[in-house]
Amino acid sequence: MTDNHYDVIIIGTGAGGGTLAYHLAPSGKRILILERGDYVPREKANWDPQIVNVDGHYNTKESWLDKDGNELHPHTNYYVGGNTKFYGAALFRLRMADFAELRHHGGISPAWPVGYDDLEPYYTQAENLYQVHGNRGEDPTEPASHSPYPWPAVSHEPRIQQLSDDFARSGLKPFHVPVGVMLDEKDTHKSRCIRCNTCDGFPCLVSAKSDAQVVCVDEAIKNSNVTLMRNSLVKRLDTTSSGREVKGVVVERDGILESYAADLIVVSCGAINSAALLLRSANDKHPRGLANRSDLVGRHYMGHSNSVMMAISKCPNPTIFQKTLGVNDYYFGSKDFEYPMGHISFVGKLDAITLKAGAPAIAPNFTLELMAKHSLDFWLTSEDLPDPNNRVTIDREGKIVLTYTPNNLEAHERLQAKLKQAMKHTSCAMHGHNCHQGVFGRNLYVGQRIPLGGVAHQNGTIRFGKDPKTSALDVNCKAHDLDNLYVVDGSFFPSSAAVNPALTIIANALRVGDHLMDRLGVSKAQYERNRTRERDAAVSG
Repeated sequence: MTDNHYDVIIIGTGAGGGTLAYHLAPSGKRILILERGDYVPREKANWDPQIVNVDGHYNTKESWLDKDGNELHPHTNYYVGGNTKFYGAALFRLRMADFAELRHHGGISPAWPVGYDDLEPYYTQAENLYQVHGNRGEDPTEPASHSPYPWPAVSHEPRIQQLSDDFARSGLKPFHVPVGVMLDEKDTHKSRCIRCNTCDGFPCLVSAKSDAQVVCVDEAIKNSNVTLMRNSLVKRLDTTSSGREVKGVVVERDGILESYAADLIVVSCGAINSAALLLRSANDKHPRGLANRSDLVGRHYMGHSNSVMMAISKCPNPTIFQKTLGVNDYYFGSKDFEYPMGHISFVGKLDAITLKAGAPAIAPNFTLELMAKHSLDFWLTSEDLPDPNNRVTIDREGKIVLTYTPNNLEAHERLQAKLKQAMKHTSCAMHGHNCHQGVFGRNLYVGQRIPLGGVAHQNGTIRFGKDPKTSALDVNCKAHDLDNLYVVDGSFFPSSAAVNPALTIIANALRVGDHLMDRLGVSKAQYERNRTRERDAAVSG
């Protein structure tokens, strides 16, 4: 064995790769984690809305292309922890029916090759690992669970509690959104999370958001058998002469190409970049790209139909941590629309500076500051359906080309209408029903040519399944065409459902991790001994 050979190489450190690295770390096997970026710098700018939201300081500066060759500037981030460094930490299980075939107004959402019961124990592990706060039984669409959330739900602040009460009086079933933050409301002095207004969309300066770097990568590399290599861009994967195995991972570091090898290779670059990597790795045995005998790699790209809706009231909204309330009453439809519509919750509280990036035109007397003080800032998500023509490709220079036409839009428009209708039933002690001034759409980002959600919730480009003709990966997320190549980010999704995909990516990484441990010949007893030994060493050290 050479220094460049490992038992496992994991490419990417986000919800999939970071979680898998944590899970495999106690195996004792030699593991290399490759990350194209570096750590997010810890600096005051982490919490500056001008720098983060308006200037896009932490966004990648690379450009992609649309189908017409026009430049796209994606809202995505390349750091240790991936996009979880900037996510809102809403960690939902997919609904049980999301795993089955579902008829939508715009078409069919296909069934998964595994069911909810297959992922349920891993959802529980994921919720414990990412310290999810929530209350079982409030959400009418919540799937069955064998255990409560590990932490109580993050409480509503007064204005959000008032809205929750209004919704409940109107017949809805509002619930507390499950959130991955390290908050202890019973002992705020010792709580790692300070419940600030810079969680959703910001990196956490005090490392109190349950992101993949803090929760998983930092813990994984405490094990002596795990190596993290940063600023290491994987350019391609080379295969053996038979084409059945990946024999080399070609990495660019400081402008120099290096090659690393492993018995098992795991790709977790995000659905867009993972597909692009496999396509760039085409060779004589795989002329259309790795794992692409079915011509499905890059196809069926999904990212949800998302929108931000601002409800303006006469009463101010002084809420600091706003992302605590959700409504799923319309997730699977309603009496007047039998098809699924989607999910309603909140984004982090918008301020005047952030509103510069796409404020709605409401009225001349509503300044940005006034809007920010009086707004309730909703996040609406509807399922987009897998379309083989919505896809990731690469041009002759290897540049990413993203082709995406939104679909199933009637469902999203109906969901927006349901929110507007629900807000008409809200009231307040001072203004009654006249408090509500209207619900207005807000552009997600000025000048952005692809939907924000299309990047933040990216999935579906390397779908898994039982039939190699209709899927690129098998049920364990191994490429049908190669014996040692796995993919564990959101690429494997056959459908997108209508909740944040992060928890499902995390749970699936844990599931695939168990499979890989079997392949590596690691027994549960050996795994536990190693974990105990490393834990004791960390404490004594």
